Amino acid sequence: MSDCIFCRIAAGELPADIVHEDERVVVFKDIHPKAPVHLLVIPRQHIPSLRELTPEHDALVAHMVRLLPRLAEAQGLKDGFRTVVNTGPGGGQEVFHLHFHLLGGKRLPGMA
Repeated sequence: MSDCIFCRIAAGELPADIVHEDERVVVFKDIHPKAPVHLLVIPRQHIPSLRELTPEHDALVAHMVRLLPRLAEAQGLKDGFRTVVNTGPGGGQEVFHLHFHLLGGKRLPGMA
């Protein structure tokens, strides 16, 4: 999708501070970080949100989830990290391309 900023980053059309990429995903630093480490893990394939996932996406989502601890370790997050997926406007999603936020590097506030 040419109007999707994350698709354009994945295609190399827009700059990003990329920390990992492979054939299925691109991982880059959030430009408005909410923690000392704030990465975005996006699939190269355009999927608007969790709502649009189908069984054909199972391997991709598993790949993304299994990558999170390795990314956290590479970023020095030895004490833990938070993973967030915002879904839809009511869930705080601003870019409608599935993405996982990986946050850490300081004690994060509770969710309650």
